[in-house]
Amino acid sequence: MAQGRERDEGPHSAGGASLSVRWVQGFPKQNVHFVNDNTICYPCGNYVIFINIETKKKTVLQCSNGIVGVMATNIRCEVVAFSDRKLKPLIYIYSFPGLTRRTKLKGNILLDYTLLSFSYCGTYLASYSSLPEFELALWNWESSIILCRKSQPGMDVNQMSFNPMNWRQLCLSSPSTVSVWTIERSNQEHCFRARSVKLPLEDGSFFNETDVVFPQSLPKDLIYGPVLPLSAIAGLVGEEAETFRPKDDLYPLLHPTMHCWTPTSDLYIGCEEGHLLMINGDTLQVTVLNKIEEESPLEDRRNFISPVTLVYQKEGVLASGIDGFVYSFIIKDRSYMIEDFLEIERPVEHMAFSPNYTMLLIQTDKTLTHSGEICVWWLEDCACVSKIYLNTLATVLACCPSSLSAAVGTEDGSVYFISVYDKESPQVVHKAFLSESSVQHVVYDQQGIFLLVGTSEGKVFIINANSSSSFQIIGFTEVAKDILQISTVSLLETDIVKVMVLSSLPEAGRSRLEMFTLPTLLPQVSTTFADERGRLKDEIIHKYLYELEHALSSAVLGFQSNQIYGFCSQVPYICSYLLPEEEHTGIYILKPYKKVQSRQYGPGLLYLSSHGLWLITIAKCGILCIRDVYTLETFAWCRSHSHQGHGIQSMRISMDGQNILVNGRDDGTLVYLKWKRFGGHLASEILDYYQKLLISLSSAMDKENHYLSTTPKVSVDLGSDSEHTKQKASTDLSQDELVLTDVKKEIPWIQQKSQEAIKKEVNLFSKKRKEIKQGIKSLSKTILNMMEENDKLENIAKLDQQEFGLDLEELERLHDESQEEVAKIIKDVEMHNLAKSYLAELIKEECWNSMAVKGRALKCFHIPCVVENFPMKARTVEELKELERVLQQKKIEAECLKLRKEIVEAQSGVKLIKQRHEEDDEEEEEEDKTVKYSNLPNYLLGSLSTDFGVDTSLLSSQLELHSREEKINQIILLKITAHKHIKPWHKAKELMVNHEKEHWLLIQDASTRLRALMDMMGGVLEVKKEDILRMVIPQPAFMAKPDAVWTEEERKQFKDYEKKVKELNEERDKYRKSLEAELKKLQNSIQESTQAFDEHLKRLFERRVKAEMVTNQEELKISNLAFSLLLDEELSSREKFLNNYLTRKQHEKSQTSEAVRKSREDLDVYKEHYDNLLAEDKVMDRSFKKEFSEIPGHQVDILYKLFKRRPRISKQKTHSETTSVVPFGELPGSGKLNKDAFAQLMKAMDELDNISNMPEGLDPLVWNHFCMTRRAKVENEQKVKQKAADLLEMATFLQKRVEEEEKVQQEIERVFHELILLQEEKVRFQLNLTIQILLKQGQVELENFQLVLEYSDAILINKNIIEDLNSVIRTQGQKKVASMMESKDVHKRILQIEWEHKKMEMEREDLNQKAWDIQMLFFSRDRQKYLNEPNYEALISIQIGIMEQTIAVLDKTHKKNVENCKKLLKKLGKFSNQKDIANYALSCNLREELVAVSERKDICNAMGSKLTCEKIVKERYENMMQQQKLTNISKQQAEQISILQTEVERLRMKTFPALVQM
Repeated sequence: MAQGRERDEGPHSAGGASLSVRWVQGFPKQNVHFVNDNTICYPCGNYVIFINIETKKKTVLQCSNGIVGVMATNIRCEVVAFSDRKLKPLIYIYSFPGLTRRTKLKGNILLDYTLLSFSYCGTYLASYSSLPEFELALWNWESSIILCRKSQPGMDVNQMSFNPMNWRQLCLSSPSTVSVWTIERSNQEHCFRARSVKLPLEDGSFFNETDVVFPQSLPKDLIYGPVLPLSAIAGLVGEEAETFRPKDDLYPLLHPTMHCWTPTSDLYIGCEEGHLLMINGDTLQVTVLNKIEEESPLEDRRNFISPVTLVYQKEGVLASGIDGFVYSFIIKDRSYMIEDFLEIERPVEHMAFSPNYTMLLIQTDKTLTHSGEICVWWLEDCACVSKIYLNTLATVLACCPSSLSAAVGTEDGSVYFISVYDKESPQVVHKAFLSESSVQHVVYDQQGIFLLVGTSEGKVFIINANSSSSFQIIGFTEVAKDILQISTVSLLETDIVKVMVLSSLPEAGRSRLEMFTLPTLLPQVSTTFADERGRLKDEIIHKYLYELEHALSSAVLGFQSNQIYGFCSQVPYICSYLLPEEEHTGIYILKPYKKVQSRQYGPGLLYLSSHGLWLITIAKCGILCIRDVYTLETFAWCRSHSHQGHGIQSMRISMDGQNILVNGRDDGTLVYLKWKRFGGHLASEILDYYQKLLISLSSAMDKENHYLSTTPKVSVDLGSDSEHTKQKASTDLSQDELVLTDVKKEIPWIQQKSQEAIKKEVNLFSKKRKEIKQGIKSLSKTILNMMEENDKLENIAKLDQQEFGLDLEELERLHDESQEEVAKIIKDVEMHNLAKSYLAELIKEECWNSMAVKGRALKCFHIPCVVENFPMKARTVEELKELERVLQQKKIEAECLKLRKEIVEAQSGVKLIKQRHEEDDEEEEEEDKTVKYSNLPNYLLGSLSTDFGVDTSLLSSQLELHSREEKINQIILLKITAHKHIKPWHKAKELMVNHEKEHWLLIQDASTRLRALMDMMGGVLEVKKEDILRMVIPQPAFMAKPDAVWTEEERKQFKDYEKKVKELNEERDKYRKSLEAELKKLQNSIQESTQAFDEHLKRLFERRVKAEMVTNQEELKISNLAFSLLLDEELSSREKFLNNYLTRKQHEKSQTSEAVRKSREDLDVYKEHYDNLLAEDKVMDRSFKKEFSEIPGHQVDILYKLFKRRPRISKQKTHSETTSVVPFGELPGSGKLNKDAFAQLMKAMDELDNISNMPEGLDPLVWNHFCMTRRAKVENEQKVKQKAADLLEMATFLQKRVEEEEKVQQEIERVFHELILLQEEKVRFQLNLTIQILLKQGQVELENFQLVLEYSDAILINKNIIEDLNSVIRTQGQKKVASMMESKDVHKRILQIEWEHKKMEMEREDLNQKAWDIQMLFFSRDRQKYLNEPNYEALISIQIGIMEQTIAVLDKTHKKNVENCKKLLKKLGKFSNQKDIANYALSCNLREELVAVSERKDICNAMGSKLTCEKIVKERYENMMQQQKLTNISKQQAEQISILQTEVERLRMKTFPALVQM
């Protein structure tokens, strides 16, 4: 295992003790990768774990800087790359299987790398980081340099892969985009070129996108102005305008999930919507593959397949989804068929083939905790011995010190006891269902007597830890709900077990400690310690409460001196607390006794060793520290985890202290730590205690283990909830008693105890209970009778139903609930009403209070007509200021115009005085025209403003509104005009209302006077009339008697009575008729008044219609002006965007031009090197025979054939089986493969250089020289081939840069063209105004219908312009007549001029002849120039300037040549130094050769020097002849050179101009 050096020193170690990582066990949270055909690897916490699939051997590589980030493997080079997750992370490259660090890559990333990917061939590594850089980088990991990088802000990528067949292509995909990046190389320069894939819509169809920057299909609007792109309408001018689309134009696209490459460099893309796409790697053309439905379709749940992962295989891909199936997609042409490949229990997260395609790796999301898998591991080699499944969510686990058993707590509140007596076959021997709340803590005491189980509801259960007692549940005690830790102390010399429970009080920011004592004999006397419900009595177990003023994350109970050790959660301190010796009641506040800085950050946990002298601390930082319990100083530590994974979750140490297991919190890593050096006093103390503990527990362990070995397996259904049968007893006391029946439902132990207690209470108080029930029955009958009587009573005497309830508490509770509900409803209604009131207040403030003129209406009496006024808001201060500014500007413009007219009149005053009498009429006409122009008619004003008497002198003409400022001022003035139109109507309405009020007041005044008169006269005026109506003549008394009894007097009285009655009736008729006449008169008066009112109102309504019409006309003008301003802003936005776009393109053009220039320079330099190398190769070929001219010619020919011969490199033929399985086959060559091929070629050259291949009769020295020459030739040829390939690559790179430059140039030209068109359109828009003209309504019939209906090319101009043009035409006509009269006079003089012309022609010929004679005279060129040039001195100065420029250029060239010569001299100096060094080396060699020559000379003298001297003479003679020959050749060449120089000089002289005398 490779373990790197820690980044920081950590706590100091003491005593020579140190910890090391022995093995690591963990489960992958990222994808698993193949390193070679038989080894897989995956990151886990701070480690990278390698597993050999065949031998199951595990190797661990530790990251020195914390948790491992992302990882990638290179199968060909057998290297692993991973990043750390510190600030400014690094990438580490390790080789496998040696696990030695090859290199370390350091970039500019600030936070984290998210993706790494190796190229399939070569030494390239791609890395991608998200926030904040979003940078893609390409590395050469062998040389540890970044070749190129590019940032794409906001582009989040979840998969990245190289093309296996072409390392220059890289695919990046995210849930919304797919892009293919091409890596272009020119010698040592690399660059990225990204291209995005246009994805189809969600239904698989394609959307034809329009060009957002330069749309071509925009409609032309001849009325409302130019139609601009949506980005200009939105006002966007930056880069966002290039990709802007409105919400209505955005369509949901497919969402890619995974991609994979094919051997044809195509891409397969799986999508969330179930589509499979094929993308051409070169053109990026997208093809939606069609699914072929089978005859027997898949199940309903598998009709829709959304691929989560894809791997390529021949003729298709393997895909997996979230349904736990692996499918085989067989692809043919543009369709595919789905077949079931494999069924897996869990959703598949990742799949990968081994490099030889013989194994398929499938990674699921199944975790051990959720499945309840319990494993037994060998501690030495981390081999899994056995496992058992609980099939429920496991939360905690603890091993018993006194037996080979373990306890597992689960989420459902159960505790499983597992026997590991047979370690290869663990089994569940017991299950205790304690409560329905989850188990959070399971703790054994040090001697294994008790098992303490803490639940989430704040209960601590005490269970007998001995299996022989069937794990008896002794009882429970209640503590605070948020239990943090349970600590126990069980010493050999005592017979009690001390228990401490730590819980938090988050509201108060404190911690609570609850301590109680359990005697070791508690299992025998448990009934006396607990009540009937299983709750332990606090006074018997001596339960005490303590609180601390600060919060603790962990606390343990010390073995001696009643000390408590706590780890502070808010500050990095470890504190010790002393417990009080005397007993106390209530809550006791503990104060820190000793405080030591922990040097560990984050909340931590404390543990004690088995002998109680070591305090082990773990924290969020991931460091484990072992401290002395007395001094709290650290003597050993180890960083097993990191803070990025939230540190360490739990720790377990063996009884002998030699083995430590550490479990990470979020990284899923279990680390086994062992001492590197363990001895001395530390080891002796814990080992001695361990031996004592073993001796003490030996008998109990033998007994319990024997019991475990003989205990049968409990028939517990681990796959589902166990069924527990509970017997229920039935009593016949009454129908309402508790009846217990057999139900198949498992109930927890605490409920069982509660039910048993209830059962005992029922049996104990059964008689009393029966009496109470009988009394309740009789009372209920009485109440029922009372309720029946109450129903018969009247409503006043009737009581409410609830008043008969006897349960006053229940009634009060129901009443309180109803009151709460009513209060809640009332509050809701009040809030609703308040919201409505607030809204009403806002509406009132907006529509009534803020109105300067309130909205009112008048209604007619006889016709259905209502006249409403115009509600108007008061002008704001800003509007008034803007109005004042516009009015002031208009006044200034009027004054300026008046002054300009006065200035013009003053300048032309003299002329006007002279022509005053002649032009009086014309001035009057002009004044009339001026008046007409200043007072434009309504049809040009666009409204009937003048009919309302509104002053429009401040308004500008509609034909003059060209600028933006003028339009804004016109809008402000039009708003004022609209207000002025409404004011006269308001005045008329107010006048009418006031008139009606006065008339009503007059009527009221008359009626008031009449009533006052009547009151003054006491009602006498109306007495007679009212008496007539009320008068009744009384009948005589005798009329009660019969007629026959009446007397004469009575008969006379009766006649008088009848006469009076008749007169009274007549008076009544007269009065009734007078009243009817008066009523009719009043009705007629009222009718006339109301009709007059209606007539006035009708006229007012007509005036309102006209006012509304004029207002609408003005508002229409305002709308047109506002639309033109909006269109002007759109044009400006479009122009700004095009300018910004042009700036960006020009910057891009400068970059591309610089890239082209640099690429061309590099290509020229490289081409020069290539030409030199090629020339050297040709020179080596030509000089071969010269080098071997000393040997015979036939041997030279044989050697030349051998010189041209090249070894044949046998290509490694792959097995047919492998070729048929591996879809990618042999990958294309790369730099590394080229090196391997060159090495193989050199190895083959060694075989050709063998002495056995030497021709017969050849000197071995000559053969060795030949082999060296041939090897140099082969090496040079390889260099030439490599240079040629690089040269072609550079030429291609240059061509692409040139094409990019041309493309950018075309874009720039297109932008210029668009800007010109836009400017023309803008000018056309400013000149082509939209005006409003009033037309007469009605129809006009024409006899000859010959009207023009098309006015697209018409121009609207003023009538005055036409009149002025007509006057100009008349004036010009008169001038034309006068000119014709003058032409007649001119024609007469033509003949005279012709005769004079002939005379002058003759004189001209004579002068020309004289000028020819003068020209034939001899003059030099300077004199000719002096005579011909009108400005000879200027010409001379120009020539001097040209000569000065020439001299400056020559001087510059001379300086440049001097600099080049200096550089050449420096190079020659360096070369001479090199030659001096070489000469020095040669001189040293010469000395050695002289010694050798002297030795040989002595030998020759001894053997005979005749032959040697003759040979030397012969060689000298040949050298002299050769030298003489070369001398002759050099002379001949010198002569030829001199001849050629003469010829060159002669030809050069021919180019100079020759001055020949005339």
